[in-house]
Amino acid sequence: MKFLSEYRDPQLVEQYLNELHKVTTQPWTIMEICGGQTHSLVKNGILDLLPQKIRMVHGPGCPVCVTPLNLIDKAVYLAEEKGVILCSFGDMIRVPGSQKSLLEAKANGADVRILYSPLEAVKLAQENPTKEVVFFAVGFETTAPANALSVVYAQRLGLKNYSILASHVLVPPAMEAIMNDDEARIQSFLAAGHVCTIMGLAEYYPLVEKHKVPMVVTGFEPIDLLQGILMTVKQLEKGEAKLENQYSRVVKAEGNPAAQKTIEQVFKIADREWRGIGTIPNSGWEVRDELAEFDANQKFTVNIIKVPECPDCIAGLVLKGIKKPYECSQFGKKCNPEKPLGAPMVSSEGACAAYYHFKNVGEMEMAEA
Repeated sequence: MKFLSEYRDPQLVEQYLNELHKVTTQPWTIMEICGGQTHSLVKNGILDLLPQKIRMVHGPGCPVCVTPLNLIDKAVYLAEEKGVILCSFGDMIRVPGSQKSLLEAKANGADVRILYSPLEAVKLAQENPTKEVVFFAVGFETTAPANALSVVYAQRLGLKNYSILASHVLVPPAMEAIMNDDEARIQSFLAAGHVCTIMGLAEYYPLVEKHKVPMVVTGFEPIDLLQGILMTVKQLEKGEAKLENQYSRVVKAEGNPAAQKTIEQVFKIADREWRGIGTIPNSGWEVRDELAEFDANQKFTVNIIKVPECPDCIAGLVLKGIKKPYECSQFGKKCNPEKPLGAPMVSSEGACAAYYHFKNVGEMEMAEA
């Protein structure tokens, strides 16, 4: 329980809250980037305990939520029309495409499997040499090493029937895009601890210097978040803009060099479309050309026509911190976890799902007013 129970200590929570109430003299808007941070803030009731002057808004750090609509359609097509064994993490199969989700494709007879690791998909390819196995490789920098490693292993094993459908997105370019958006007036950020565990801190210093915005790397437990918010507010109140590392028990300045090396071996940086946001330059990874045989995008000829998002869904505004989930006219009505209009309602890291499961809408509206 070490590094868990002590970061949920009620007495420490009270101490941090008391200090926050003392030091906060002006209104501040802080974005937590990661959906895991959002769920912890909402589930543990932290949003209700913060000073009223502190407004937490929720960022695009939910990889399932920002996976493009047409890529989900492509995964469905591969499963239904190409007859592949389509493998994915659990969250991804319930996210709606333009016509259906992978779960609906599975219900219609497609071979869609939920796995806990891409290495399981490599094993499936070994066990089914006459079937093509595709792993839907979704995630931020955090899951990229394991997805890249699956390609390395498949290559070593000489497998010709394994590939990944890559939808990897990168956090720093998304933060840059948010800071360049006139509608998203974010004054500081809580950066995602698990991303920095892999990539380190180097990419964030230029952002802080350029935009003069405080950033604090945090973990996901209540004390992590409260300490990170306090560190951020202290900077804001003093007019400072620094990068600080609250999550130092896990995050090192250099990150994980071995993981970075594996990523670079398999992926190259490319422009990436973010669902609800649009294309952000140099914000994703795709499989290197020399490994094209392991890239489902290149291996299978799939022409998917892009279709617009549901007009009733404001997921893009939620992901950029411009709107709160309950400000959507369809929140909890036409859009719910059983029949979601957008990915943030179905993903375990989605802001809409967090508010739906853990907050009372009436109380939210009153608090916001």
